[in-house]
Amino acid sequence: MSLPPLSPEQLVKPSHFELRMSLIFATLFVSQGTHLPYFPLWLQAKGFHAEQIAVILAAPMFLRVVTTPMLTALADRAKDRANVYIALVAGSMIVSAGYFLPATYAIVLAVSLLFTIVWTPHSPMADSLALSGVRRFGSNYTAMRKWGSIAYLCANLAGGFILAATGPQAVPVIILVSLGGALAAALLAPRLGRPRKASPLSATEIQHQAPSLFNAYFLYFTLGVGIITASHAFLYGFVSIYWKSIGIGDSIVGLLWAWGVVSEVCMFLFFNRIFGSISVARVMLIAGVGSVVRWIAFPLVWPLGLGIPGFFLVQSLHSVSVAMVLIGLQKMIGETVSEERTGAAQGIAYFFNGFFMAAVTLASGPLYERLGVDGFLAMIPIAIIGIVLIGLAARSAPQRRLGR
Repeated sequence: MSLPPLSPEQLVKPSHFELRMSLIFATLFVSQGTHLPYFPLWLQAKGFHAEQIAVILAAPMFLRVVTTPMLTALADRAKDRANVYIALVAGSMIVSAGYFLPATYAIVLAVSLLFTIVWTPHSPMADSLALSGVRRFGSNYTAMRKWGSIAYLCANLAGGFILAATGPQAVPVIILVSLGGALAAALLAPRLGRPRKASPLSATEIQHQAPSLFNAYFLYFTLGVGIITASHAFLYGFVSIYWKSIGIGDSIVGLLWAWGVVSEVCMFLFFNRIFGSISVARVMLIAGVGSVVRWIAFPLVWPLGLGIPGFFLVQSLHSVSVAMVLIGLQKMIGETVSEERTGAAQGIAYFFNGFFMAAVTLASGPLYERLGVDGFLAMIPIAIIGIVLIGLAARSAPQRRLGR
């Protein structure tokens, strides 16, 4: 189906479009770069035990796989997506102030559920604005999006040093302030009018296009990706708590998280040179094996006396277990899914990733409570299941790539 024509106003490129979008990406990733590594430390400091922390982390994950596609679909029907983006960023800032209320289990869980509804759509909505600029004006997506990765890395580093000086009570303050910066940038969002293509993760796109994607190769592959990704749930939920428990300071925790991001970026830079000629299924198998190696190694680092350098070495595997999964998924979609169905394909992958990540995060609390760092060993069979599914996908792979 042909796309609706652009109005005369939509043919005019907003002034400083790339700069404004770069600023949006940079500011929206600061809160994410603080929340993932340090929010569990704040929860622990507030007296929550591992099982409660797991529920507080996992429940929003279950919710957002439903609400995020709905909100991106709502933005697609709005007069301008920028207005919806501004409202969601403002809502996130207001809801995040709820973390300053008395930190009872019920209050923190309720705030986290509300927060994920308005916070999680930021990235796909910013992507949709940037991609409209790519289609209409020939803007360079990676030149804009790279500032999000840089901001995420800086948030990892700065957050560690701030917590070293102030303690975990600074986490809600950092999130609130960073969302204030994101709101200031959102007010500068370029107005592009009603979109011609559905946003990434839009429920409308998924509903209309999903049935045509239900073939063995796509389903095995996206399920495998989701399960390999979910094997990282124990890491994301409890590795900061574990590092602190063995006496590693907040600033080093920040550096360890940042090193994982650096290794991820390095893989993005050198992937085509090293792995560009091998099949996407083999790329994903390597990523799955890298995950298994990572979960075997993590519990051994400290007992073997490898110390902090050992953790930096294991964190280098982030380039394999995470970056190669991200690249491999998009490579598979680009090779086998037609352009008009890419939004639906990404939405289905997002659902699988989110659902399995939430389920494993929920299980990670009891695992950490009972096994401590040895809970990483439980991630090994999960990653192996993902590897098996990728193997099944390889057996049912289409003989030819999608024609360009």
